[in-house]
Amino acid sequence: MGGLKIEPGPGIPNGLTIPAADLTEQFARSSGPGGQGVNTTDSKVQLSVDLARVSVFSASQQRRVIQNLGHRLSGTVLTVEASEQRAQIRNRALARQRLAEMLRDALAPPPPARRATRRTRGSERRRLAGKHRRSEIKANRQRPTGE
Repeated sequence: MGGLKIEPGPGIPNGLTIPAADLTEQFARSSGPGGQGVNTTDSKVQLSVDLARVSVFSASQQRRVIQNLGHRLSGTVLTVEASEQRAQIRNRALARQRLAEMLRDALAPPPPARRATRRTRGSERRRLAGKHRRSEIKANRQRPTGE
């Protein structure tokens, strides 16, 4: 299978293709479905990419992806597993799809900061009136005083 194609999105308007040389695939026996064949075929796929060595990322993209995926990394290596399918080829495609989505989301720039706004005078009045009504309801539940 060739390189990893990342679809266009925020932060990557033209998309990206990570060369196959930057990807590492390992295969192992899967614990998932497969009947008796699960004991003999290496259908689980582990797809890894060293984010510090990816040649197609700019310096800012590399910083952003390492920062956003820091909790998933081992050093600078991101690994994705797939073992849901019985066939190795389908697990390979699934792992590539997951890795591409993960990198696409991590490359997106942060959303713009929220602009602070004040409550309107009317909304403040309504909020206080509601609090006052609620306190009256609770006050009416109390036992009357013996006056």
